This record gives sequence, C-alpha cells and structure tokens, in this order.
Amino acid sequence: MKIQNINTTVFKANTTPQNKSWLDKIHENTRNASDMTDTIVVPRTIFKGYLGIMTGTTLVTLGGLINKTKHPKLFKGTMAAGLLTSLYGTWAFVRPFILKDAKGVAKEK
Repeated sequence: MKIQNINTTVFKANTTPQNKSWLDKIHENTRNASDMTDTIVVPRTIFKGYLGIMTGTTLVTLGGLINKTKHPKLFKGTMAAGLLTSLYGTWAFVRPFILKDAKGVAKEK
C-alpha cells in the first residue's frame, strides 16, 4: 500500500456562528429528545437503602478477603460493620413501603 495514494477529504467548519451549547447539539441528534431529560424521583430513604446495601456488601466482601487467622479483630470488625450496614440499608429501603406515616415518607402523590 502506498501512502501517497491515500485520498484525504477536507472538512470545512461551519462559518455561521451558533450559540448552541453542547447539550443542545446532543438533543438535536437524538431520536427522542425527551430521553435526555427524563428523570426518576427516588425518595431519600430508598437512596440511603441502596447506599447501605452496597456499602455493607463491600465491607462483608472485604472482611471475607481478610485472613481471619492472622487478623481476627479486623475480620470480625469488618464483617460486623458490613452486616449492620446492610441491615440498615435493608430497613431504609423497605421502610417507606411498610410504614406509610414514617418521617421522610411522602404522604401525597
């Protein structure tokens, strides 16, 4: 293959000034522009539940990786912290569905 025979195409930039932001350009090129602006409202307690479950799972995994014969206190501490954090996350996640009048739960639609 000869490099000299490769055709190059020159693209000229649009000379008309446009005051559009990069987000507006993305909106123009999407098939359904509402896909870019749709939001899901998640109650704060459910979000805390997600964080608690994820953090607890991470701590339990970390505790499982620690050798319990060499570091028994660290093993027990991370496992206990992970289990308690997961338990709190589960409670925070299901609380709005169980207790309808709990603090922080929306009472109106």
